[in-house]
Amino acid sequence: MAGPAFRAAAVRVRVPATSANLGPGFDAFGLALGLYDDVVVRVADSGLHIDIAGEGSETLPRDESHLLVRSLRTAFDLLGGQPRGLEIVCANRIPHGRGLGSSSAAICAGIVAARAVTIGAEAKLDDTALLELATEIEGHPDNVAACLLGGFTLSWMEGGAARAIRMEPADSIVPVVFVPAKPVLTETARGLLPRTVPHVDAAANAGRAALLVEALTRRPELLLPATEDRLHQEYRAPAMPESAALVERLRGDGVPAVISGAGPTVMALADAGTADKVEALAGADWAANRLGLDVQGASVLPLAT
Repeated sequence: MAGPAFRAAAVRVRVPATSANLGPGFDAFGLALGLYDDVVVRVADSGLHIDIAGEGSETLPRDESHLLVRSLRTAFDLLGGQPRGLEIVCANRIPHGRGLGSSSAAICAGIVAARAVTIGAEAKLDDTALLELATEIEGHPDNVAACLLGGFTLSWMEGGAARAIRMEPADSIVPVVFVPAKPVLTETARGLLPRTVPHVDAAANAGRAALLVEALTRRPELLLPATEDRLHQEYRAPAMPESAALVERLRGDGVPAVISGAGPTVMALADAGTADKVEALAGADWAANRLGLDVQGASVLPLAT
């Protein structure tokens, strides 16, 4: 049986950084941010060649073990077969190991690029299947849903399959991320979580998560109470005490601030009138970045732009 046919021209995919949890929405909420990795993939006659610029250029592997390559290979298998060779160029801007979805970005870039370079692939790998495949590779859907769909996402598992809905965040929200110099492994942060939590804390988080949907989409003035969390941030604090202290200090000043994903990055949700002031609050030990909201998600772009 004949395998798939591939496009001769290269494809370029752009994927956004993401912040998961957003306080109370543990393993469910995600927000796409205006910070991007770009990947160019071309089917070659043979071999595997990877060029990496930016984040991870000195540490990431340039072989089949690269997460982007593994994601490409998984998608190609699903689409019916592997190309003879691959040439990949990565321009990485999303910090690694900081809770901004760098692994999800690599996964989504790989599977979207595989679909884009394979002729007729949309029939086998539609948008729903993309989310399911990305979740299968990543292990949970919160970051990959936001990366694929853009905007503010709510994701869940149903019958073993990932599902997500996308909502439009209020355009007045200005995320400010505070990125520390040292990473924290997601496995380390997740390993600190208890197997059970008090019922009162679970009930409190359910209410705050529901409030956060309203606050992020229509009433940003409610973001401070809506981002209160009792399920994960306090338990993870020993792995990132500086981050926990910064969240406490910002919230004490009335700034809605959370640990981004598994940390250690801290994200504040400001507006145009307060973003400059918020950006100056962290001090010299943090790289403060004022970002936009991404509303496109993973996109195939012209090579020339």
